[in-house]
Amino acid sequence: MSIDVLIVDDDELIRVGLRAIVDAQPDLRVVGEAADGAEVPPLVAKLRPRVVLMDVRMPAIDGIQATRRLLATSADPPRVLVVTTFANDEYVYEALRAGASGFLLKRARPAEVVEAIRVVAAGESLLFPAAIRQLVGAYAGPGGDRLASARLTEREGEVLRLMTTGLSNTEIAAQLVVGVETVKTHVGNVLAKLGVRDRTQAVIAAYESGFVVPTG
Repeated sequence: MSIDVLIVDDDELIRVGLRAIVDAQPDLRVVGEAADGAEVPPLVAKLRPRVVLMDVRMPAIDGIQATRRLLATSADPPRVLVVTTFANDEYVYEALRAGASGFLLKRARPAEVVEAIRVVAAGESLLFPAAIRQLVGAYAGPGGDRLASARLTEREGEVLRLMTTGLSNTEIAAQLVVGVETVKTHVGNVLAKLGVRDRTQAVIAAYESGFVVPTG
């Protein structure tokens, strides 16, 4: 089954380039394009993509607002992968906090673009953990004591710490010497207790609450 992708960028040349990269892969397919964030919710409802490649800076409705609107209006929202010119961009951090699952640089090589789409679609590992750590260190404010109120078990806390390093479920299972299905259960419990939709938001919550300290 192919991964359906919606491309959202106000620059037509960027859209054309991303479409060429995505459509060259046998397991990926572009199902639509949009030039502004306002078009995203109705297009997602119509086309049902698994991943949205979303420009973070657009003149009318930017990627942050569009991500918030999408998550608020869709019962089963796709993964959002924000596309940016600069890695250390406060807009990117705000988009991740709003619910985006990862980000991608516009200068990324084609192989990096397709791998990022696959990672985000699978949802079983964190995309660019070191870059997210740097964003948190640069822009995060006090996030409150979300972890304390979540009441994670000791094992769930271990899993969350390993999630921040970018390990996949399979790698976490190997490190903790447990089954992959057990890890998936723990990850699901962590997301539910924190009230977040995927591991990117869980990792941000871990950093903002001080449960894990961003270093490096």
